[in-house]
Amino acid sequence: MYKGCFTALVTPFINDTVDYEGLGKLADFQIKNGITGILAVGTTGESPTLTWDEHNKVIEDVAKKTRGKCICIAGTGSNNTKETLESSKHAVDIGVEALLLVDPYYNGPSSLEIRREYVAPVARAFPDVQIIPYVIPGRTGAQLLPEDLAILNRDFDNVNMVKEATGSLENMKHTRACCGADFTILSGDDGLTFEMMTDPEIMASGVVSVASNVAPGPVTEMVKLLEQGNQAEAKKILSALEPLFGLVTIKTKEKTPYGEVVCRARNPLGIKTLMSILGMPSGGCRQPLGKMTVSGLEKVIETARKVQSDNPEILKPVAEFFGVDIDARLSSASNLQELYYESY
Repeated sequence: MYKGCFTALVTPFINDTVDYEGLGKLADFQIKNGITGILAVGTTGESPTLTWDEHNKVIEDVAKKTRGKCICIAGTGSNNTKETLESSKHAVDIGVEALLLVDPYYNGPSSLEIRREYVAPVARAFPDVQIIPYVIPGRTGAQLLPEDLAILNRDFDNVNMVKEATGSLENMKHTRACCGADFTILSGDDGLTFEMMTDPEIMASGVVSVASNVAPGPVTEMVKLLEQGNQAEAKKILSALEPLFGLVTIKTKEKTPYGEVVCRARNPLGIKTLMSILGMPSGGCRQPLGKMTVSGLEKVIETARKVQSDNPEILKPVAEFFGVDIDARLSSASNLQELYYESY
């Protein structure tokens, strides 16, 4: 059931207000292009900056759209177990199939505490819903370790998978060794999906993808081919998609009056900038995320032009579904001043 491609859907805004109509269109686009499932309000959906009312409404709208068509995963994690339980209850009551629980950020509990005081209470409260721990220490400053994940898997029937975004292949291998062959590992990093699914010591079953916001069909097809063992054909799609994978974090060197600095435009800024350029519902990010630098925007435009030039089939579904001229939009993209800071 949880093999395949799950899109970590962006939350579109208009004038800093959630664009619920646009959200519905994005969900319809994903479903039309064969996505396995949609994650509502993950990191890519800007969960840290949504109010809980917005958070719950986005999940509710996506759950309604996906019902009977694909899987809905609700991002209900936080660094407050009480809040997580309340949000999880709302999501379960409206019929989501799974709950994604990001490791608690900032207050930094130990792996023991994450297991006992966070994941276990949610798993116990909602035994009929799949619980997916989301391990991403680069964002949270905390980490549920493979050993504690294995204990959860042993103690709860509904904790038998993980979204793995540590970036560490060794950690993934250790997770497989601890949790066994029947445990599901989903890639949380587009750029590592191919390697994670083909490494016999990891055996990932799919991906929670950012790039599939604009290319749901190709990412889904690549994952299906890897499930079938057809690495040669999957690698062709990987080659076409790889430029998009680089948009998750865009690093540029910027000059300031006091010297050069490295600027990191982190997810979802890159993918939302691309979606705005392509004419998809997106809007900007909610503060404190902001805009691209000029050089960052150039990287996004260069990436899109390369994909469109070398593999136009990747973005063709966007053009058809949203009724846009991709080439025309890319030719004028640098004029979209609302997408970038004019100076550092």
